[in-house]
Amino acid sequence: MKFLDTREEIVDLAASLFQRGYSVGSAGNISVRVDGGYLITPTNSSLGRLDAGRLSLVDLGWNHISGDAPSKEVVMHRAMYEARPDTGAIVHLHSTHVTALSCLTPNGEPLLQPHTPYLVMRLGENIPLVPYYKPGDPNMESDIFEAAKEARAIVLGNHGSIVAGPTLVNAVDSAEELEVSAKLALLLRGRDTRPLTSEEINALMSR
Repeated sequence: MKFLDTREEIVDLAASLFQRGYSVGSAGNISVRVDGGYLITPTNSSLGRLDAGRLSLVDLGWNHISGDAPSKEVVMHRAMYEARPDTGAIVHLHSTHVTALSCLTPNGEPLLQPHTPYLVMRLGENIPLVPYYKPGDPNMESDIFEAAKEARAIVLGNHGSIVAGPTLVNAVDSAEELEVSAKLALLLRGRDTRPLTSEEINALMSR
């Protein structure tokens, strides 16, 4: 995809997420790997009102090159890209149900169990929880890096989610699936449920 097309894709998909309530105000951010660096949404920007020409461009060392200043949560994106070199794009959201789930005590069980094939096929069997950090705190980087080695979607304690994908469309689709799965988990919380069996999960993972 051409550089200008990538900018427009970020604006279009970000607006779609905003219009459907996956982000509000200036919450959430998106990044995409491009030749020589990364495009990332600017700090304090709304996903619903982005300007393609003002997206932040950083080099491979995460130094600001052009556009507005990058999101203060750039450390999360850096950790995910470094842990998962095949990542092409990252979506960070404060979507309602994932954020609600992120505020609950795990009680020794995963916040999200593999109840549907769609969660497993898109994001795998386990979605790790990283403890709460103040937004932009550089100390979160090592925890996200370690969690991302095993998973491309992470729930951030009392915060939201961060999801990686090979393309921006894939990352957006996966972030949406995570939100729907979180809503389902909240609806099922405290009930007797039947998560998918190991055999069923393995059959999905081998597709």
